[in-house]
Amino acid sequence: MKIPSCRTTTARVKRQRLLALLSLLVLSGLLAWSSLVWSSAVAPLGVNPQRTPLSQLESGLRRVPAHISEFTPVSGPLALPKCGSIRPPEALLTPDPLLPADDHEVPVRVSFIVGSDGHVHSAFVLDGADPGEDEALLRAVRQWRYRPALCNGVPTDSEARVRFSIR
Repeated sequence: MKIPSCRTTTARVKRQRLLALLSLLVLSGLLAWSSLVWSSAVAPLGVNPQRTPLSQLESGLRRVPAHISEFTPVSGPLALPKCGSIRPPEALLTPDPLLPADDHEVPVRVSFIVGSDGHVHSAFVLDGADPGEDEALLRAVRQWRYRPALCNGVPTDSEARVRFSIR
């Protein structure tokens, strides 16, 4: 049996590397070519040419009138010490939800907890309109942010009730 010389082994390794490099170049060229063909032939993902323009959709929306908020401290029996100095939560970000226009007026009340972190927790509808509008209101309320209530200078949870007048 003949043992291959170092030259033939080196030549074989060089040939294999060259073939691997060429196959990578060909493959990347094919991928680039196919992406060009597909991008010109097919509409980009997420684009619907038959979609209603936003300007038409916006004309059907209305702003809900400003909401009225009422705050009360959350405390169970002996859960919190008596507060000598109380500061209610301060609204930082409370945009009104956008709802479809409607002809009749419906009062809606939402209750939630403003946590000591300023986020809205446990939001639910007390008196509602229809389930679709109620869910849109809850989605908006859950995004609201507050400066938390203070009890003797310490951030604390407080209950909030908000009234919306939907027209």
